[in-house]
Amino acid sequence: MNNSQQRGSTLRSQTRRAELIAIGRRLFADTSYDALSMDDIAKQAGVAKGLIYYYFTSKRGYYLAIVEDSVAELVARAGGDTDLPGVERVRRTIEGYLAYAEHHQAAYRTIVTGGVGSDAEVLAIRDAVREELVAAIAEGAYGRREIPPIARLALVGWLAAVEGTTLEWIAAPADGADGADGADGVDGVDGVDGRPDRDRLGALLVRQLRATLTVIGEFVPECPPPPLPEGPFGQADDLAPVTGRA
Repeated sequence: MNNSQQRGSTLRSQTRRAELIAIGRRLFADTSYDALSMDDIAKQAGVAKGLIYYYFTSKRGYYLAIVEDSVAELVARAGGDTDLPGVERVRRTIEGYLAYAEHHQAAYRTIVTGGVGSDAEVLAIRDAVREELVAAIAEGAYGRREIPPIARLALVGWLAAVEGTTLEWIAAPADGADGADGADGVDGVDGVDGRPDRDRLGALLVRQLRATLTVIGEFVPECPPPPLPEGPFGQADDLAPVTGRA
């Protein structure tokens, strides 16, 4: 086999593996890990069971590959646009994070909750993505990924709150969100039913982050809070109580 044939074979293998992972993400989105057998997976994928073993060795290996693929997409969504100014990157990080959670709810839950039971490998993947997201926020806010321990702890605490809030948000019904029925009579203010839209929740998380960065600046003077742009996540008055802007 010449080099051209080898490259073609490798590309086909990578494509096939990616297709199997995409199928697995759909299957595990609707069915629990324990409820899916390798026979079920092979039947749904329309392939021989041996092909899944060939690429992933076991059902567990297949599942871990799916989790790792989901994590890679989340990190790419949240940590992209590295050429933007730092404070704009912070806003884009939050925007990408929420967009991923909204459109890939089952995968997001797996990443945040640790997947099947207390699976040590899945938990390690989850912890790695948390570290990457904290580093992305630090780099956007301070221009560096390494920050003093107390500053890092504050950002970890903020991210933990983001995870809990996002899990609650994607679990809530979307119908009737943001005062669509006009019950509260105020544009852009959440009604009784449904859930806030992504921009509104993003504005809340940006505001909470601003408060966290302000507190970090009080404890760590070398980490002063940067100004955060309003962008599509809300108008200036959404952030005024925290930033002091009118």
